[in-house]
Amino acid sequence: MTTIVFASSKGGAGKTTAAILLASELAREGMDKNISITLIDADPNQHSVKWAMKDGCPKNITPIAVDEENILDKIENAEAETDFVIVDLEGTASMSVASAISRATLVIVLCQGSQDDADEAAKTIKLIQNQSKILNRTIAYSILMTRTNAAITPRNLTYIINQFNSLNADLFKTSLIEREAFKAIRSFGGTVNDLDKKEVSGIKQSISNTQAFTSEVKEKLKSLIIEKDKSKWVDKEQA
Repeated sequence: MTTIVFASSKGGAGKTTAAILLASELAREGMDKNISITLIDADPNQHSVKWAMKDGCPKNITPIAVDEENILDKIENAEAETDFVIVDLEGTASMSVASAISRATLVIVLCQGSQDDADEAAKTIKLIQNQSKILNRTIAYSILMTRTNAAITPRNLTYIINQFNSLNADLFKTSLIEREAFKAIRSFGGTVNDLDKKEVSGIKQSISNTQAFTSEVKEKLKSLIIEKDKSKWVDKEQA
């Protein structure tokens, strides 16, 4: 089982869009391999579940709405039943957020190209680090820049990325670019691969962006598995 948590201490950072894109691409790639995905929506607004209930949601995605009282049980059940568990958290610091982070294989911290978002991302990272101390295990995280410009990299965004690099924070090489297609699937349902190029612009680029993001997530997960196996070997040697 693999649990991927999308977190930010503020709303509007792009958590739901990123979670939907990852879930739908993993579902597409795994359709013929019987790969199953549970999409857990811990946001009171339930935007992920609303998307999943529209036409076009891949059949190997199971959407579940949760609250603070049952989030841990729902994640644990999903981990036992499906290959990937993707958790879309609410944009605040809460017990639900802390609970989900405690189960994460990887936490994806969302950040737009503003100093306010960078400050909120730092708060989320601090929460992850605190949970790591409580559980006495490292909870892996990586920062995903969202709603970036395809044509230019503003000076402010470069400054923020350099801030994270100076702290040795892990960042995705891929960012999620501001695309009409990403907005369209939220409205109409389905995946970026299902959109009509006559009605929505930039579909090819959106598909490429989604696939690059998903590939990088999978590479990070592979690296975590390798590191975990190495750690087990060292523990055995020291015993």
